[in-house]
Amino acid sequence: MKHLLVAISAHGFGHLSQTAPVLDALQRRCPGLRMTVRSALPAAQLRRRLPMPFDHICVDDDFGFVMHNAIDIDCAASAARYRKIHACWAVRVTDETARLRSLQVDAVLSNIAYVPLAAAAQVGVSAAAMCSLNWAEMFATCFSGEPWATAIHAQMHAAYRAADVFLRVTPGLEMQSLGNIRPVGPIARVPTVDPERRGRIARQLSLPERARWVLVAMGGMDFRQPVENWPLVDGIYWLLPAQWGVVRSDVRSVDSNEIAFIELLAAADAVLTKPGYGTFVEAACSGTSVVYVGRDDWPEEAMLAQWLAAHGRAARVSRAQLARGELHEALASVWQAAPEASVRPVPSGIDEAVEALLALLC
Repeated sequence: MKHLLVAISAHGFGHLSQTAPVLDALQRRCPGLRMTVRSALPAAQLRRRLPMPFDHICVDDDFGFVMHNAIDIDCAASAARYRKIHACWAVRVTDETARLRSLQVDAVLSNIAYVPLAAAAQVGVSAAAMCSLNWAEMFATCFSGEPWATAIHAQMHAAYRAADVFLRVTPGLEMQSLGNIRPVGPIARVPTVDPERRGRIARQLSLPERARWVLVAMGGMDFRQPVENWPLVDGIYWLLPAQWGVVRSDVRSVDSNEIAFIELLAAADAVLTKPGYGTFVEAACSGTSVVYVGRDDWPEEAMLAQWLAAHGRAARVSRAQLARGELHEALASVWQAAPEASVRPVPSGIDEAVEALLALLC
């Protein structure tokens, strides 16, 4: 029985969204595969997306950035955490090599923790990174001018270069400096064809089926907005996270434990979100329009927005417009846009990543 260690970043849910479809397809191709998931994401969240059996190891060194909220990076706290982790870099890598040996791992898949990749290189275990970005490049964007950051960036960069292959998911940063990049197509869940979906959800949430539904989803991080003060717009209903606790005639609270996110996304007329791989690509593959709030300090935004403009219907709003609920014009623009391409994006990256992983395992 082959044993795969899967490291999944806990920086939001996008890394799990990329990894889960690949693991599902890999399990079907290799049903005897044993999996251990290394992630600080809650076990319940992992098990909702990963139906196969797996062991869970909670390790919190792959944080990406400390965030003030779903949009704003806490640069000071992020710098402190990186400096703490890399102050004992050799010890962390040694501890991870001991873990790989004790687990008797045959291969490592990382999205996109770099400590397991450095350890796999020392142990001689095959390893693949897979993501639309890497933390070394993101780190450099924020801290390249800091003298203390040079050595840290070099260690991160070397760890990613040590992987046998980096499966760069489309759309994604170029990452040409790594030297081990293999581009693969988009990765996303695709909703099943279900003509009864919208009617079923309308009944479940007491929604007018002919109204416009806007799903509000900020990618697994809190970014509560003052919806209570938003203007009422005739014919538009907002599907909000249940934990926001908003009570209005045009609001419906949704719980991911009761209705799967992909079902809501496929049924909605639009999704209101931030720039992020998972929601952007799943929306495009589902044919759902996107309105997103600008995120000027996030290097992925321009690349994701360009790809989405070519494969779906999208509009950008400012933070101020979002806070005031001035969203009607943006929504009208995506709903009045030319019909989407007859062929939606195909998540071809799933099978391409599976083939690469099977080669490593074998």
